[in-house]
Amino acid sequence: MTEAKIAACLWYDGTAREAAAFYAATFPDSRVDAVHHAPGDIPTAGEGAVLTVEFTVCGMPMLGLNGGPGFPHTQAVSFQIYTDDQAETDRLWEAVVGNGGSEYACGWCRDRWGVFWQITPRALMRAMTNPDTAAAGRAMQAMMTMRKIDIAAIEAAERGDPA
Repeated sequence: MTEAKIAACLWYDGTAREAAAFYAATFPDSRVDAVHHAPGDIPTAGEGAVLTVEFTVCGMPMLGLNGGPGFPHTQAVSFQIYTDDQAETDRLWEAVVGNGGSEYACGWCRDRWGVFWQITPRALMRAMTNPDTAAAGRAMQAMMTMRKIDIAAIEAAERGDPA
């Protein structure tokens, strides 16, 4: 069991172990920490079935609970992953979207288990918090036209370069 004081608990329909393995293989500083089996029959599976999976994504402790189909994920909760360059942005975006996920606006995507992610370049965060509010506004307007974030286009908009 983890020593952390808090962990995000994600509800899965029997696929917590598969999801945790995907996250561990995809995101940096990520791993599957422990797999726990049901000590007896539970409403969604029999004794010995995977009940919970402790895992870490980008250093953040999480718990996957195989609770059944009752509670699908929504955009009300998402995980923002900060990237350092376009190559990392592209790699993570393709890993999530290209593995049965789907694209959304402004750097948001959804994995095949329904969990929402924001693949967010640090350059975007810097541009949108630029003390020059006109530059920040241009960067935000550029972002609003994107699905996967294009760092060069964000930086050009921030500078005021014509498209």
